[in-house]
Amino acid sequence: MPTVTLFKQDGTQNGDVTLNDAIFGIEPNENVVFDAITMQRASLRQGTHAVKNRSAVRGGGRKPWRQKGTGRARQGSIRSPQWRGGGTVFGPTPRSYSYKLPKKVRRLAIKSVLSTKVIDEEIVIVDGLNFDAPKTKEFRAVLNNLDVNRKALVVLEDDNEFAKLSARNIPGVKVVAPNNVSVLDVVAHDKLILTKAALEKVEEALQ
Repeated sequence: MPTVTLFKQDGTQNGDVTLNDAIFGIEPNENVVFDAITMQRASLRQGTHAVKNRSAVRGGGRKPWRQKGTGRARQGSIRSPQWRGGGTVFGPTPRSYSYKLPKKVRRLAIKSVLSTKVIDEEIVIVDGLNFDAPKTKEFRAVLNNLDVNRKALVVLEDDNEFAKLSARNIPGVKVVAPNNVSVLDVVAHDKLILTKAALEKVEEALQ
């Protein structure tokens, strides 16, 4: 089973933590991770693109000339697609790009990225992040104590409001709840920081 160092809030070591081998010790599956990231990025697309077809553009209420006898091609509306200012054919319309992968595939993907963090030694376990009040300066000091100077994903227990508020204005730092850890977030951040309580919640959710 993988073992990592447990840190205190001031950066000093406080023993070791044994991680769940079925979650943090598997062989990463890169194909599944790619599929999960593609799915999440597709779900983030707004899909609000739209064009006007011939029924939506303004004008063209009457026939431009009579059907026969003019020597010109028959026309029914000056807002047909072949006319300047006419409607667009087969243009994009509002749609949702989101789709879902099977539950087992999603779980394998999150386990793969968590195991990758352990392999790359980019996971930090803290016994707790406790603040008396929301203080961004104090949270920055904690990151410095833990030697985290890059983008970091912080996983906190749900009731730790002061820590969440302290971290929200720090560039490159994102705070999520244990049940909201996503593949895209883990991959997008250089360091993964979990409190001991949040680690237990993550392992409980992924068992």
